[in-house]
Amino acid sequence: MKSIAAKGYTVEFTDEQYIILNNFITSKDYSSVFILVDENTEQNCLPIFLDNFSIEMPLEIISMEAGEENKHIHTCSGVWKALSELGADRKSLIINLGGGVVTDLGGFVASTFKRGIDFINIPTTLLSMVDASVGGKTGVDIGALKNQVGVIINPQMVLVDIKYLKTLPKNEYRSGYAEMLKHGLIQDKDYWKILADYKHISSEEILRHIHHSVAIKNKVVLEDPYEHDLRKILNYGHTLGHAIESFCLTMKNKNKLLHGEAIAIGMILEANISSKLTGLSQEQCDEIKHVFNSIYPKVSFSKQEIKEIVALLQYDKKNSHGIIKFALIESIGKAVIDIEVPNELLEDSFDYYAH
Repeated sequence: MKSIAAKGYTVEFTDEQYIILNNFITSKDYSSVFILVDENTEQNCLPIFLDNFSIEMPLEIISMEAGEENKHIHTCSGVWKALSELGADRKSLIINLGGGVVTDLGGFVASTFKRGIDFINIPTTLLSMVDASVGGKTGVDIGALKNQVGVIINPQMVLVDIKYLKTLPKNEYRSGYAEMLKHGLIQDKDYWKILADYKHISSEEILRHIHHSVAIKNKVVLEDPYEHDLRKILNYGHTLGHAIESFCLTMKNKNKLLHGEAIAIGMILEANISSKLTGLSQEQCDEIKHVFNSIYPKVSFSKQEIKEIVALLQYDKKNSHGIIKFALIESIGKAVIDIEVPNELLEDSFDYYAH
């Protein structure tokens, strides 16, 4: 599987990816190397990485608590303090070994520590492989509001090794799969058709599909790295999906939703809105709903909960001048951006999802 050339770095898929990593680190003559993990990847993924790391130099492991609820500035403070106490300097390297929380937070920590040190991402979840591996987005949440503080800065390298997927629970795997389905919906109808048959996607095929998803996102990001225009299509399903994810994170009577579970709901809701505003056919809208409902658990929302979810949209990072802008689809494989949506359609879309 060929490497993918992103903006200023490569995403490595080849069998020689660890040789490439080891040679790169040696050539850069880093003063020290730190590996950021969470409690899950420390146990399940770190041994795989260390078996493939062949450079004779000391490594320091920094571990954080797992989960979106720990993607906050206080966690960053703990990592910054650990780096300082362990003697990190401007020639140090951070390797972020984990899912999207680790790579987002670790990239932000690296970009700000001593005004910026190098970092490498090794995503260990399907979600982080197909989403966080390209685009350079780093950052943290404020409370339950996602990705409110951060910068766009690229790693030195990304390694995609599907051996790490064997450590994933099924719900985490499905969470990443939602992002792959999104790539089909916004850019590639044929890819959507293949992925829609979820039960028959074999483990042998998944690397090829990961590669295709990364290629789709990378093409978009290369054209619009700072999300002024085309890159906004990657937010399909995320405007309402992020609000749902944030809402469930704060409500004690609601089960927390993984990112992919929340945006799966968001993509159904926004497909319904697309059928009202941007010309998506009812047939394709129903197809989208059927596919996601066949893969992801259904979640119920009361009328009051829906109002609270809609109210959270005011914090969406894509808003401009107080106006909420959506990425929607005209048809499967073709997205449109900067669509204003009336509030009544937002609430009506939940009725469509529920029935």
